[in-house]
This record gives sequence, structure tokens and C-alpha cells, in this order.
Amino acid sequence: MGNDTGKVLIAVGGVVLLIGVLIYFFGNKLHWIGHLPGDIRVERENFRFYFPVTTLILLNVLIFIIIKIWRYLNG
Repeated sequence: MGNDTGKVLIAVGGVVLLIGVLIYFFGNKLHWIGHLPGDIRVERENFRFYFPVTTLILLNVLIFIIIKIWRYLNG
């Protein structure tokens, strides 16, 4: 394992820490995550299916922007 692996692990740990802090302090204000228009929800008596399509697209765009900024600053 080289220095790059350590940097990646530190970055991932920082992101997980940031997400944890956001959920801990702002969890009651983030109730809209997973309940956006376009998220698929099917509920029956003995069956529940939930697929957050719009939430996943929004998360994907956010991660893409973060990666682009990261590469711009490091390269």
C-alpha cells in the first residue's frame, strides 16, 4: 500500500464523518431525502417496494461534481 491508498482512505473517512455529522445535527431537516418526486414506492398488505430513482440521480450528480472538483484541485 502506498501513499495514495492512505490519502484515499483519509478522504473516504472524512466524507463518512461529514455525512454522520450532517445526519446527527440536521436529520430532522433532511426528511425530504428519499421522498422526492420520481421515487418509486409500492405498498401492499404483505409487500413493500421502494426504489429512490430521483434521489439516486441527485446523489450521483453530487458525487460527480465532488470528483470533478477534487481532480481539478489535484491535477
